[in-house]
Amino acid sequence: MARIRTVTAAPQSFGKTMAPWMPSLAAALVLAVGMGFGRFAFTGMYPLMVRDGLLSVSAGSLAASANYAGYLVGALAVSRMPQRVAPRFCRIALLGTALCLLALAVPAAPWFFIGVRFLAGVLSAIALICASVWLFQVVGHPHGAPLLFSGVGAGILLSAELIAAGNLAGWHSPLLWLAIGGGAAVLSSLAWPYLAGHATALQPHASARARATDEANANGPGPWPLVASYGLAGFGYIVTATYLPLFVRDALGHVDPIHIWAAFGLGAAPSCFLWHALHGRLGTRRALALNLLVQAVGVILPALSHSAVAYLASALLVGGTFVGTVTIAMPAAKRVAHRVTFNLLAIMTAAYGVGQIAGPLVSDALMAHSHSFSGPLAAAAAALLASAVFCFL
Repeated sequence: MARIRTVTAAPQSFGKTMAPWMPSLAAALVLAVGMGFGRFAFTGMYPLMVRDGLLSVSAGSLAASANYAGYLVGALAVSRMPQRVAPRFCRIALLGTALCLLALAVPAAPWFFIGVRFLAGVLSAIALICASVWLFQVVGHPHGAPLLFSGVGAGILLSAELIAAGNLAGWHSPLLWLAIGGGAAVLSSLAWPYLAGHATALQPHASARARATDEANANGPGPWPLVASYGLAGFGYIVTATYLPLFVRDALGHVDPIHIWAAFGLGAAPSCFLWHALHGRLGTRRALALNLLVQAVGVILPALSHSAVAYLASALLVGGTFVGTVTIAMPAAKRVAHRVTFNLLAIMTAAYGVGQIAGPLVSDALMAHSHSFSGPLAAAAAALLASAVFCFL
């Protein structure tokens, strides 16, 4: 596996023309495509595909769960990947995601959409893990994490507004998927040239800051509380992340509900910087618990009020916390991984994936009885509250 060299000189430039912040931006573009477009554009398209008769609500739930199952499979598949292949796998994720999005434009039976969404989930996990490995381990820029993870929210925002523009123009689902796939291809072309395997050196003061942060947060949750908390968080956020545009579609008058989903991405993009700072200031336990409590409030709001203000607040609060959960939990897991004999990051990823798979399935079962989203939202909020409790065990 590739090794990161620590030297006393300033970091080498990445390539001949790349500015120091460009690797983080390139990695963020990988997440914008693989996660923001490949994983979450379906949330904005879901109600439109139901409107166009291409999917039922039940089939859409199965497609969502298939995507999250694919994410789990992809994460486990690359959990022991050599660092040197990370940039190659980033490119595979970019190309594969664009092709999956274009494939969704093909009129087909529901099983086809479910299968494509499974493959897109595999590629999303590859994008997330390989972009992180490339930036942190190969390039040697671990402090680019906030910009890296902001790519998820930026991709959600861009894909949502692209859907809104196409919907305003009267486009139906197949043409919209072609536009989304084309947008993903454009972003991929911007990131592609910079995905090389050249390593730079870590600055000594950056490494010192990382050690200081580790020491300050050494008294964080243990391995199993982290696994439980992270798994419950996966269940808690996914109900909003899957159904938000669907359950607000009849409540906003002439306002396209996709704009509410765009607000979800707008909240996610800058939140990584906020939660990264709060993690350093408050420590792992308090920062993660605060993140989960704010997220729970955002999840339950649409069940308490059906106003446009409540829906917008929900989008901003959940969008502004769900990537922050990852930003806090994954570094915390690295600090306690030595306490267990198994791969803690892989187990946490698996727990998160199981929570995401269960969310749409439980929601579908609850809606079948109540014909309302209030039950699924209440269950999701309860899961987030329980997740916050595990932070202190």
